[in-house]
Amino acid sequence: FFVACSILSVGFTKTTTLTDTMAVPLLTKKIVKKRVKQFKKPQWDRKISVKTNWRRPKGIDSRVRRKFKGVTLMPNIGYGTDKKTRHYLPNGFKKFVVHNTKELELLMMHNRTYCAEIAHNISTRKRKEIVERAAQLDIVVTNKLARLRSQEDE
Repeated sequence: FFVACSILSVGFTKTTTLTDTMAVPLLTKKIVKKRVKQFKKPQWDRKISVKTNWRRPKGIDSRVRRKFKGVTLMPNIGYGTDKKTRHYLPNGFKKFVVHNTKELELLMMHNRTYCAEIAHNISTRKRKEIVERAAQLDIVVTNKLARLRSQEDE
């Protein structure tokens, strides 16, 4: 038996068996990002010494600061994401970084809003414990296959 759950407004479909029920996200609103590209510092592509990360231009003659047509855009409050969908991942959950199985207990009552992400510095043995415990608590883990495949191949 297959139960097909689809939330079209979030932009994903999920097909599960009746025995294997994973948490379905509560978010039903479509996630819209006003701007996906990052704002880059003016002239980052012309000088090696100018880094790409944004800094506000302060020069008296700066075309960017004066907002001339056809120059680099400056970030402002209007580019903000909708408050209801801010910090949501494309799968409809918010991310929560987990370091051990005890931290998974925090997500037990919020498993339809938050998904777990195992921290990068966790060993393979602990990762297996966290993934098993998350399956028991019905918590979605974003990187559950990380660092497990290489061990199984050997």
